[in-house]
Amino acid sequence: MEVERLEQYLGLGPISLERFGGGYSNLTYRLKAGDQQWVLRTAPPGSQVAGGHDMGREFRILSALYPVFPKVPRPWRYCADESAMGQPFFIMERVEGEILRGLQGGPPERMAQLSRQLVTQLVQLHALDVDRLGLRDWDKGEGYIQRQVSGWIARWQKAEGVGADEVVDYLSRHKMSPSPACMIHNDFKYDNVVLRGDEVAAILDWEMATVGDPWMDLGTSLGYWVEATDSPQLQALGFGPTHLPGNLTRRELTDLYQELSGRSRPQADLDYFYVFGLFKVAVIAQQIFLRYRRGHTRDPRFASLDQAVALLLQQAKRAI
Repeated sequence: MEVERLEQYLGLGPISLERFGGGYSNLTYRLKAGDQQWVLRTAPPGSQVAGGHDMGREFRILSALYPVFPKVPRPWRYCADESAMGQPFFIMERVEGEILRGLQGGPPERMAQLSRQLVTQLVQLHALDVDRLGLRDWDKGEGYIQRQVSGWIARWQKAEGVGADEVVDYLSRHKMSPSPACMIHNDFKYDNVVLRGDEVAAILDWEMATVGDPWMDLGTSLGYWVEATDSPQLQALGFGPTHLPGNLTRRELTDLYQELSGRSRPQADLDYFYVFGLFKVAVIAQQIFLRYRRGHTRDPRFASLDQAVALLLQQAKRAI
């Protein structure tokens, strides 16, 4: 990356870029100029998922949300000119705080508070007025659930995945009734929030956000929500500290969501959205593994993602 070109484009200098570790998707850097700091986001090399790495789209989401939803980092600048850095990027404020990954967490009292905080924030996001956000054009009308299911099945096939026939058949055969569209994050989990103490200071990684069905959003979160009663192999995937003592169980999480949101679904429907969430996470892992297998990245974390895919599919089959 040629820092000099970026300095010239931004009118700042000297600047430094330091990549944040821990992510699996878009590349995120700490951008420093003197005593000022920002966060720069750009797409990874070799990406096969153009819609998931659209910098302009993510910048638009942050710009729409920031005035009305205080848990969003303030966006600063978007650049579609590839001459500045080789590919599009955007810059936003850096929100200082703690991000929980792996087994990081705390005592049961803290995890109980944090897990309830996450549900509360998801409910508040889903309660936003899409028209006020200026994003109603993203509402494609009825059929969102079916479009998502068929879309993720297509991504699975494109990513050369195997072993999901039973899950694909289940998701295809069962038809869920729609709910009114709302703003959804689509990747809401512990390591996508910044904490200050026991409070959520900011929600990150809006690259997959859209206007869609709230239960699909909840299902994605459930797909990452590993419990203490799940297999040690599933817990070892390190999606976050959801299995530490004090956290809500998946059933408690869905109960709290229904209580706070005023929405409700039969348990069979909730099971469906959980299976969808597991399958979606498996597809994402398979897409990243394919990038590794094709040599687009040498990150050693990606080498065993095929095993994670198999574990997620096993869990989905148990839930069917």
